[in-house]
Amino acid sequence: MSHILVTRSSMPDFDEYIEEIKEMWETHWLTNMGPKHKELEKQLKDYLDLEYMDMFTNGHMALELSLQALNLKGEVITTPFTFASTTHAIVRNGLEPVFCDVDPITFTIDTNKIESLITDKTCAIMPVHVYGNVCNIEEIERIAKKYDLKVIYDAAHTFGVKYKGKGIGSYGDVSCFSFHATKVFNTIEGGCACFHDADFGKKLYKLKNFGIKGPEVVDGIGANAKMNEFCAAMGLCNLRHVNEEIAKRKKVVERYMYRLKNVNGLQFNPIQKDVTPNYAYFPVFFNEKLFGTTRNEVFEELAKNGIGARKYFYPLTNTFDCFHGKYDVNETPVALHLSKRVLTLPLYADLSMENVDRICEVIIELYKKGKTND
Repeated sequence: MSHILVTRSSMPDFDEYIEEIKEMWETHWLTNMGPKHKELEKQLKDYLDLEYMDMFTNGHMALELSLQALNLKGEVITTPFTFASTTHAIVRNGLEPVFCDVDPITFTIDTNKIESLITDKTCAIMPVHVYGNVCNIEEIERIAKKYDLKVIYDAAHTFGVKYKGKGIGSYGDVSCFSFHATKVFNTIEGGCACFHDADFGKKLYKLKNFGIKGPEVVDGIGANAKMNEFCAAMGLCNLRHVNEEIAKRKKVVERYMYRLKNVNGLQFNPIQKDVTPNYAYFPVFFNEKLFGTTRNEVFEELAKNGIGARKYFYPLTNTFDCFHGKYDVNETPVALHLSKRVLTLPLYADLSMENVDRICEVIIELYKKGKTND
């Protein structure tokens, strides 16, 4: 019995990638904003419907350096129902994360609770689009304008998503994507920041390139967060096929929903109005009372059957050992509840319908067993 991974990187045909990188053996241009980097940036701006963007070695550096370029001080309202990168980008900039609870349907930041967390130290909001689900953009924009706050979206999960016909990266002061190997679109490792202010872009560029302004002028202190040409070449290849990959993911999601729709005690991603989805993840939230067994038992049973699932997101970032005793998890009870019940099931473009059925059968059998034991 073959093992089913929770995710699998999309890759072009071997020959296509070799053809894409062949000229590097002639030019020897491997990094430092080379022709592949420039071409990918141009194509991504078109595909994602962006005004300005800059690419990075990974999505985390896009997030961390975007915060730094905004020159913020004080508190940033965010959510703990996210990957470590979101919270760590805030803390590593000397800023204080203030954790807001999440909406129980979309799993994104609960905009009804943001204003009560705003103090005279609040400088920004960092919402997270979760599993491809889009935050309440209008309400976040209203609050930000009212209190003069910056908005930095962690858009790692929403490559290719559109809201009201606009690319999701065009919202907020900055939106940051991840191009990690596990994402809908990957450059092996990579990411980008999307923004509207050209002067901000100049600051960001210097921060990713050692603070260098010109060949003989270094007027700031920066990091090294440049995407290399091999990663950019992988991106150029994968971008050619990304619409096809998303269509394949959609079929996998539809199969899951068809097989699991009559199982009580399961909560899935919502269908959001005005959102063009990307089918990035397939999270399932298990209601123990209705389903008959716990998320952890489902996780273990899937593993026994050679199926990888992920408790994503668990634990919450405000419970990490590195923040021990600093934050009160009871202030985000919905996020805590969700984190104890979520499993993301395997989802990638090449996942066969037979394997989707195999995964669903394990879950359905557990459900039947739970009903029998009632």
